[in-house]
Amino acid sequence: MEQLKTYALMTGLTLLFIWFGGMIAGQSGMIIALVAAAGMNFYAYYYSDQAVLKHYNAQPVDRAHASGLYRIVEKLTQRAGLPMPALYIIPEQQPNAFATGRDYEHAAVAVTEGLLQLMSDEEVEAVIAHELSHVKHYDMLIGTVAATIAGAIAMLAQFGMFFGGGDRDRPNPIVMIALMIIMPLAASVIQMTVSRSREFKADEGSARMTGHPEWLQSALAKLDNYAKGISLPEADPQTAHMFIINPFTGKDMSLRQLFSTHPTTEARIERLEALKH
Repeated sequence: MEQLKTYALMTGLTLLFIWFGGMIAGQSGMIIALVAAAGMNFYAYYYSDQAVLKHYNAQPVDRAHASGLYRIVEKLTQRAGLPMPALYIIPEQQPNAFATGRDYEHAAVAVTEGLLQLMSDEEVEAVIAHELSHVKHYDMLIGTVAATIAGAIAMLAQFGMFFGGGDRDRPNPIVMIALMIIMPLAASVIQMTVSRSREFKADEGSARMTGHPEWLQSALAKLDNYAKGISLPEADPQTAHMFIINPFTGKDMSLRQLFSTHPTTEARIERLEALKH
């Protein structure tokens, strides 16, 4: 079911590209857009996970280089019935984490150095369980594809603005409206749709996997607090939804919160409290 949702997302992107190509350059633009979208979908499915890891300078580690982290992940994967994912550490101080990959056999979990330094072992375990829950429900595939789509939409809008629409001397007003409103809005809707409900589901999965909802409650409170004071320099809006906590938490304003890809930390902690009863 989750894989079908991803294919539907890719199909929607292809149609969006074809429509937009036609708005810029007619039938020839539609053909070019179709080819470009097909190539991008192929890339998103097979290679976007590595692109995200590279963007955040994530370094691969194994049992010899991160024995404590490896033991936690190994224990949880056995409990969840999952194969061992590839492990990465991001050299940043903001405590955070995300999962990526297209399936169980190609999954990866990345955590920041700050997470390992600032969290207790129980809190780290709860965060890892949250990310493994994403893996188990194929959220990481949809999240990674959505990150690629959102970035492509932003680049497509810039491309169209540069070339000005159908007639370079008299830009098509419909194209300009699409560029300035519809395209960025589409990127926000994609990310919001992908992320909010899935974060609640992954929180519940973490609580059940560890048997201790209070561990994740404590971790989320710390993550939220640290994110307000420690930035993640490489963070961008296209991949923010992949993290367990919004890396822009400290920069959020009221309007941005309306379009946040994450539910509020307070709401997440409250839902976890209900699991104790």
